Amino acid sequence: MSGPFDPVGQVVVEVEIAIDQVTTVTPTEATATVRCLVGPVRLGARFDRIRGSTAVVDLELTQILAYRRPVEELDPVHTALVTLQGAGIQHLTSSTRETGWQVVRGTNLPPVSTIDP
Repeated sequence: MSGPFDPVGQVVVEVEIAIDQVTTVTPTEATATVRCLVGPVRLGARFDRIRGSTAVVDLELTQILAYRRPVEELDPVHTALVTLQGAGIQHLTSSTRETGWQVVRGTNLPPVSTIDP
């Protein structure tokens, strides 16, 4: 398996979501309808860049609702309602015919091992 490594040496998985509709709830939290483009994207994923933008974001995926039910991850090409929290929420935008969907990129946190060393 290859890919970028975190400081502990575990593989970090790159993820992308495309935002269709965003509703800002507070200055640090937003709910959005998204499609997973690269993933699966998991709860706790961190997003730090918006494709084609110099905006600074530091967002954490705190909830995924698929078919109105909470799930732990979202597979590519699937759509869900998600909650993102953190800095840069104001840079998220809903899609329009002119702009298309906004793509947000980041990484999943490495899985937590359940096996004792």
